[in-house]
Amino acid sequence: MKAGIVFALLLGGMQAGDDVDALARKSIFALTPAERAVVNDATAVERRREMGLLGITALRPGRNGMDMSAPNAVNYDEARAEPRPIASDVLAGAATADAWWNARRPALVATFEKEMYGRVPAHLPAVTWRVASVEHETIGGVAAETRHLIGHVDNRAAPGISVDIDARLTLPAQGRGKVPVMINLSWIMPPRLPKGFTPPPEPPGPDWKARILARGWGYVVYDPLSVQPDNGVGLTQGIIGLANKGQPRSMDDWGVLRAWAWGASRVLDYLDRDPRVAGDRVGVAGHSRYGKAALVAQAFDPRFAIGYISSSGAGGAKLLTRDYGEQLENLTSDEYYWFAGNFMRYGADPLSVYDLPVDADALIALCAPRPVFISAGTQAAGDGWVDSRGSFEAAAGASAAYELLGATGLSSKTYPPTGTAITGGRIGFRQHHYGHTQAANWPTFLDFAGAYLDPASR
Repeated sequence: MKAGIVFALLLGGMQAGDDVDALARKSIFALTPAERAVVNDATAVERRREMGLLGITALRPGRNGMDMSAPNAVNYDEARAEPRPIASDVLAGAATADAWWNARRPALVATFEKEMYGRVPAHLPAVTWRVASVEHETIGGVAAETRHLIGHVDNRAAPGISVDIDARLTLPAQGRGKVPVMINLSWIMPPRLPKGFTPPPEPPGPDWKARILARGWGYVVYDPLSVQPDNGVGLTQGIIGLANKGQPRSMDDWGVLRAWAWGASRVLDYLDRDPRVAGDRVGVAGHSRYGKAALVAQAFDPRFAIGYISSSGAGGAKLLTRDYGEQLENLTSDEYYWFAGNFMRYGADPLSVYDLPVDADALIALCAPRPVFISAGTQAAGDGWVDSRGSFEAAAGASAAYELLGATGLSSKTYPPTGTAITGGRIGFRQHHYGHTQAANWPTFLDFAGAYLDPASR
């Protein structure tokens, strides 16, 4: 049954013709408080349905990041964060590169698919790309050409569900030969921010787009919401809903993060056929929830040459087993739809995070031996929720896979002072002085990436 019918009574004073299906497709920042409440209520209904399938009667609450006097207040005290066991045994006895590629890595992929991110259906509809428009502009003093790309997913099996991947490809107008490209998971247009919301301060200087073009590279702004809504009611829409012909998902089906990553891979398909793009030098980047999706994209798709993973937190580069910032229970109780339904089991008794057979160190290890750069801000500036040190420790654990494959992961296993970059190996890391922002580490990441993507470095 369509979500708009099931939840019609929730729509109260809304305009006639509005329904939850339409609201679910919008960014959360584009919703009014009343509309957001409707989507949240509908998302809770889907959560209860999935809990019933899993035999779960209650989920443990996540940590409260707003009220530090609450009984379940978030922990920002490093003395209380450790020691806790790390779930992953990254190598699990794999002693050779062949053992990694043929046994251990496939086993980790299968575990992440079953227990955390879900499986992508074996046969998905084809994507047909078209150029909707071309714009010539000057960005940071560089003449550039931007193509608005639309990737239409064949929906003949479910005509009521339409998925059109929205991406903007910008390349230097005077480029010679094939150039590296970074795909950044982001909004095409800046979202409407809630009244009273103040964006975090960012460092002065050119933005990431100008910096990339100045290097002679190109970039893509890819909108993940064009592939899959960011809520539970949207699971019968987007590519997940299209694959299921509008029916509710099964508990090992993919979640939103994997769907967003799938969309990034389809953009890579397009770039691989563009004669102006070096298809073997395409990277993926994202911030916050999109940082989680960018890491999932690089981990599962070995064609991505590099990743810039910014403030990804729990479900991304942060160790779930560290009691600092965002916790597993925040994911299973609030953003369950980002993951496979099976993941909710670890947020309900008798299971816990310690029963989860993998952690972020194993996810980063799936990127080996390709370079990946992990970024976060400081707790004092407002980015403690993502647990910078927890991401560093996960990167340190992932380094074993890089070393097995003949590369250096983190070049230092000592947590560095804020502002100090560790970039001597194929896992880069830097905690910047700012808050929850991607902007602060673009310069450091691009210097790190240049060693792998610039033609002279090859």
